[in-house]
Amino acid sequence: MTPPQPTRQRSGLLILALCFVTIVFDGYDLVVYGSTVPTLIAYEGWDLDTGSAGLIGSLALVGMLLGTLSVGLVTDRFGRRRIMIGSIAWFSLCMLATAFAPNEVVFGFLRFLTGIGLGGVVPTCIALTVEFAPKHRRQISNAVMFSGYSVGGVSAALLAIALLPETDFRVLYALGALPLITLLPIVVRYLPESVSYLAATGREDEARAVAARHGLVYDDIVAPVPAAAAVDTAPPVSSMRELFTPRWRRSTVLFAAANFCGLLLVYGLNTWLPQIMRSAGFALGSSLAFLLVLNLGAIVGAISASFIADRIGVQKVVTASFLLACVAIFLISLNLPAGLLFLLVAVAGLGSVGTQILVGGFCATHYPQKLGATALAWSLGIGRIGAICGPLLGGLIAGWAMGYQVNFYAFAVVAVAGALVVGSIRTQNRQDPIGSPKSPATISPTASTQTG
Repeated sequence: MTPPQPTRQRSGLLILALCFVTIVFDGYDLVVYGSTVPTLIAYEGWDLDTGSAGLIGSLALVGMLLGTLSVGLVTDRFGRRRIMIGSIAWFSLCMLATAFAPNEVVFGFLRFLTGIGLGGVVPTCIALTVEFAPKHRRQISNAVMFSGYSVGGVSAALLAIALLPETDFRVLYALGALPLITLLPIVVRYLPESVSYLAATGREDEARAVAARHGLVYDDIVAPVPAAAAVDTAPPVSSMRELFTPRWRRSTVLFAAANFCGLLLVYGLNTWLPQIMRSAGFALGSSLAFLLVLNLGAIVGAISASFIADRIGVQKVVTASFLLACVAIFLISLNLPAGLLFLLVAVAGLGSVGTQILVGGFCATHYPQKLGATALAWSLGIGRIGAICGPLLGGLIAGWAMGYQVNFYAFAVVAVAGALVVGSIRTQNRQDPIGSPKSPATISPTASTQTG
């Protein structure tokens, strides 16, 4: 029993690292737009105001909506490995093309196409990270992986601070094509296929081999079929249809609503925070520094909160984080000293970006492994409507000229709604789809804290 342990640790860390770096580029490609919004609005030759800038910011998220929902529909057919490879190649090529956009219309269209590729990697990375992580470290592994989004955001802010005063904004978008030569070859070489996907498609021997190679217990990932199920003549139900059976319907709707609130906060703040702080009287460098602090707060806060979630239950931590976001975002609207504002923005990073990371981990462990990827794709896909609304809402409020504080009031209300939604998700013990209680071997310590 001892030889598999080092193998699992090495392989699990490699998969975590590949997913982490993928999400770093995902975060960079999205947050770089918020970093360049002030420059784009002032760019000569392009006719952009706050409203059109908000619309372009939403186009990438419309693409993510389509990409994420598409993954939910095709993941059972193509597998997570091929989806990951295709998505990375897609968004990298689109970022390269965006750097050469001749006008704002083409730029917006390319942002939309980029979003399609970005939407495919998020649920895939979460599902793979949770599946290959040690059972009692699933939340913290997911948080470390998804903190890559904020690392990407930090990178976008730092590069904008360093490069925008001296170079064209196009350089920042060209850097988004780096995965083609840095990440994609490694993913093609080392990323394994999902064990649950292999088992679901009848490739049980291959699934067991992958599980053994990575030190995983096969029955912890693919629940053994009880004898009673062997005589069940009912036709199998697809993953998407099963999400809306009476057993899962309530959770499916509520997770979509939680993602709506979380993603609205993430993309609303990441798109408009620099411009809002410029409206409050800060210089461009200081305004970009607020974006930097927002994502730093998300990294530290999400990992710390996930460490707690693995011990007391993720639902309590997500609810508290949403409420914390509400308080911090409201206080940012007040005329406070700059040092205190930076601290509150860091807390807002935990409550927005960090909370969204926890929502993804909660969803991934709330459902059985065979439904995890589809549930994530569905809830994140519908939640992308919130992501689309975030930039639009910020641009609309800016266009009304009602004062920058109104943006923060609106985001604070969304945070309260998120807390109410997450608190409403039922976590009592459940029965397996076939009607028999879950075997203890199929429930991880982490998942048991979230499923009652």
